[in-house]
Amino acid sequence: METNFIFGLIVILLLVSSLQFTVAFETEQEPKPPEIPEPTPEPEPIRLPDPDPVPEPFPKDTESEKIQRLTEENDKLKQQNTNLKGQISTLKNEKLRLQTEISQLDDIIKSLKEITMEQVRVIMDLVNKFKDMLFEKIFSPTINL
Repeated sequence: METNFIFGLIVILLLVSSLQFTVAFETEQEPKPPEIPEPTPEPEPIRLPDPDPVPEPFPKDTESEKIQRLTEENDKLKQQNTNLKGQISTLKNEKLRLQTEISQLDDIIKSLKEITMEQVRVIMDLVNKFKDMLFEKIFSPTINL
């Protein structure tokens, strides 16, 4: 019985090992390389549109009319420049006025802070005096006993 058992065990081992060899042989096969696709033709590049021609700034004007119009535009721009310079000077004056006002308010704040601190010192002094007086009035007769 033992020989049958050993014989059966050997047969099972041989079957399992041959099965493993078959599975290993199937997995070791190299895959086929993928097929190379056919090249596609390159698309044509997108062309930039042709720029429109620049129109004349003053069509159908004579040279003297062009000069007159440009002179008027120049005068307008000079006037705007003068107005802007005036606004800049006004803003600078306003800035200086606000800076002096800020410095005055800063001085007022400093003086008010000093006054407040002095009042706090006076109040603390009065509290200390009251505490000393309270201690002398209430506790000194008890200590004299």
